[in-house]
Amino acid sequence: MTPRLDVLGLVVADMAASLDFYRRLGLDIPAGAEHESHVEATLPGGFRVLWDTVENIRSFEPGWEGRGATNQLGLAFGCADAAEVDRVHAELVDAGFRSERAPWDAFWGQRYATVLDPDGTGVDLYAPL
Repeated sequence: MTPRLDVLGLVVADMAASLDFYRRLGLDIPAGAEHESHVEATLPGGFRVLWDTVENIRSFEPGWEGRGATNQLGLAFGCADAAEVDRVHAELVDAGFRSERAPWDAFWGQRYATVLDPDGTGVDLYAPL
């Protein structure tokens, strides 16, 4: 068998804030999950996104301090069109999440924006122009 990528795991400082952010991007996360230390959501096609609190990771790796890779991981959500990029960006910012880059027309032919999740991971929003 050839290994296949089927999970993206995020370690989060505040589970409720992180799940709120990703719910606003359309992920179907179980109700009440914000009270858990480990949460999973399965996307269409079977790919899974996992969230673990820092405390949960430290329960089996006591010295865990993170790997400093927050700025090396990038997530991107495709939107239907440029207007949706603008709308979703505005909704996230209005909800208190920080914009890293306001919507703009990228030279490669997409409307693009970046918002930071509660742990500082850049999350891009994009759509064809």
